[in-house]
Amino acid sequence: MKTRTSKTSVSRRTNRKALLLSLLAISLSACGGGSSNSNTATPVVTTPVVTTPVFTAPALPAGGKPANWKLAWSDEFEQAGLPDASKWMFDTVRNKEGWFNHELQYYSKDRLENARVAGGKLIITALKEKLSSAPDYGGQAYTSARLLTNGKASWTYGFFEIRAKLPCGLGTWPAIWMLGTKGSWPDDGEIDIMEHVGKTKGQILGSAYTNFYNWANGTGNTKSTTVGDACDNFHNYQLYWDDQQLAIGVDDRYYFQFVNPKTGDYKKWPFDSPQYLILNLALGGDLGGPVDDSIFPSQFEIEYVRVYQK
Repeated sequence: MKTRTSKTSVSRRTNRKALLLSLLAISLSACGGGSSNSNTATPVVTTPVVTTPVFTAPALPAGGKPANWKLAWSDEFEQAGLPDASKWMFDTVRNKEGWFNHELQYYSKDRLENARVAGGKLIITALKEKLSSAPDYGGQAYTSARLLTNGKASWTYGFFEIRAKLPCGLGTWPAIWMLGTKGSWPDDGEIDIMEHVGKTKGQILGSAYTNFYNWANGTGNTKSTTVGDACDNFHNYQLYWDDQQLAIGVDDRYYFQFVNPKTGDYKKWPFDSPQYLILNLALGGDLGGPVDDSIFPSQFEIEYVRVYQK
């Protein structure tokens, strides 16, 4: 049976086809196809602007003790004899196997020849001698001392001031520095308030090391300043430390700044946790270099250690 088509249905199909063709032409025009008529409007595509926050480093603090900060801990070295055992301990843990950085000294404990308080000063003395009778002797040709506040005092943030006169003989390597109490290096951070080696007399080094920033990775963060009479006179070696930055200086002038990037990355900023203080006189090693045996006895003198906090 034939199917018949009415004029009405053909007309509807024709109108529908015309409508579809019209819509197709509009679509092609919007996509860049079809007519090149300049009067045809082209849609404007707007690219969103992404703004990256700019990190601004904090300004260096004014030199010297911050106003209104109070003394939280100190040692004025007024009692003659061995260092105050309530404030300091002797570190001897690596004597047998040898100290880090290929250093050459044996660190003694409770031995006035190497660490004593006299005349209002702590005097750390390095000597050319072999303590072969010591049970932890490791074959060293020199003795010295390394004092820590670990287990007795530690701090998170503060202003640290250590007044000291340095030894300058070739091979000497005195240091005033800090390590994290959690006990992992470099993960828990190291702050070097003062390092000096006799082969570069008067050059004072300040550093901050972390898991990310350290000399072993080639990313060490160290700067220097010159104190020409560091071995002849006492100077104030200083650290300002808060949740924004570390600033290291001498005599109220900062020359080193290490800024908290505020990313929450512990590998780059572990300095929101406690650190303890270290005073030591090393000999030789990777930084100290060859030792001149004619320099002994060699003395590192500390007049006081003071810690201020908000």
